[in-house]
Amino acid sequence: QAQLVESGGGLVQAGDSLRLSCAASGRTFSGYDMGWFRQAPGKERNFVAVISWSGGSTKYADSVKGRFTISRDNAKNTLYLQMNSLKPEDTAVYYCAATTGIALRVGVHDYNYWGQGTQVTVSS
Repeated sequence: QAQLVESGGGLVQAGDSLRLSCAASGRTFSGYDMGWFRQAPGKERNFVAVISWSGGSTKYADSVKGRFTISRDNAKNTLYLQMNSLKPEDTAVYYCAATTGIALRVGVHDYNYWGQGTQVTVSS
């Protein structure tokens, strides 16, 4: 059974950095675009970043552009999100996801596989 497991979340101060990982098991996701989403308490789940299956193309939400970097290692079946210059408004549960769609999808409903999420809390 395909499974995505996030790790690397935690409590940090504003301006700090974190690196999230998403390990895939049960199947290879090397042929899938993969993305990161986040959900703050009481809010909808929102797009953060997406990377193409080859790693050659990426897209970011405006709110994280220039601060976050998405990458992947297909040999390790692992997705990453490097988060720098964190702000309190980045506080959320972060989810990784995989899609069979193409063209760097940004919609929640475009994704077929989801992890359980990892909490990121940024204090001011």
